[in-house]
Amino acid sequence: MKLTTKTITIASTCAAALLLSAFIFAQQGPPPGGAPGGGRGGSGGGRGPGTPDACGGRSSLPQVACASDVAAMMASMPDKAYATPASPRKILVLCRANGFVHSSIPLAAKMVEYLGDRTGAWSTTITYDHTVITAENLKQYDALFLDSTTGAFLDDANDPAGSEVRKKALLDFVKSGKGLAGIHAATDSYHGNGGGRGAPPAAGAPAAAPAQPQGTWPEFNQMIGGFFKFHWTYPTLISVKIDDPKSPLTQMFGPRGYEVVDETYTFAQDSFSRKRVHVLTSINYDRMSQNDKDKEPAATKRTDGDYALSYIQRVGNGRVFYEAHGHDEKVYYGRPFLLHMLAGIQYALGDLKADDSPSVQ
Repeated sequence: MKLTTKTITIASTCAAALLLSAFIFAQQGPPPGGAPGGGRGGSGGGRGPGTPDACGGRSSLPQVACASDVAAMMASMPDKAYATPASPRKILVLCRANGFVHSSIPLAAKMVEYLGDRTGAWSTTITYDHTVITAENLKQYDALFLDSTTGAFLDDANDPAGSEVRKKALLDFVKSGKGLAGIHAATDSYHGNGGGRGAPPAAGAPAAAPAQPQGTWPEFNQMIGGFFKFHWTYPTLISVKIDDPKSPLTQMFGPRGYEVVDETYTFAQDSFSRKRVHVLTSINYDRMSQNDKDKEPAATKRTDGDYALSYIQRVGNGRVFYEAHGHDEKVYYGRPFLLHMLAGIQYALGDLKADDSPSVQ
């Protein structure tokens, strides 16, 4: 079982950033002021129409982040941690996607690695191998980062017993006092539509109600905060509201929020609740156009207009942080987004204290 370890030093990456940044920003322009990103769609479709990248999660080199994306990200990388680590910290980044594979997966992994290296807040191991999720191996880590994992990312159809061992190891790891952080498709995991297709209704009988999304691993669904049911596709402009402007995890954003262009997830009605999590940011639904609101399927539309984007929660003795954006590579170019991820991961590690009481008591 071989783990992917860092092969690019910060010094060499910074040098690459200096060499490439002029080209990148001349071609693409800087991110909009105050917004964490924008982007090309995160589909692996590259720098020109119809030209695929030779790097990124959906290319022939799926575990290699594009050098230009890394350089643009490094240009915005913070230098200082929010809190001094209580002890040397180690993070395991799991990149296994057992469903849709996002092209931003390798860039997100490098984000975690370089945030830790640049600030001294943690060291990082990156893996695409789900079999390393064992109780024994996890003992060496302080947090697990789920990098746009999709589907049943710990499962192996040929090894159901091993799948259950891995799932128990993850739950026990967090509940024992460790950290879990997830980005984007970490919530597009362990869910499906209930009821299946079934037989067509008899002639004259009323049509069956649309299948409602259901979680397939309830303990994980609650731990990560919810599960995916719909997204506004890239490049929808989303206005983001700061739900807790006093939190150290939102200080990098202005109190009036910001706008972002990305693929934006929403959660099934019964899978997410402010009675369980402490919401940091959410979609400013009142500012959405009616046209965009109407894109959400009516059969599964949330009835409360509550669309959280990032949040934290306690699970047992452990801590969980989740951020819904991160589909497109350009999101990672923005300094506020990187600072938000730094703060969230430090919270998950237990080094940055924050109010994590449920938003609704």
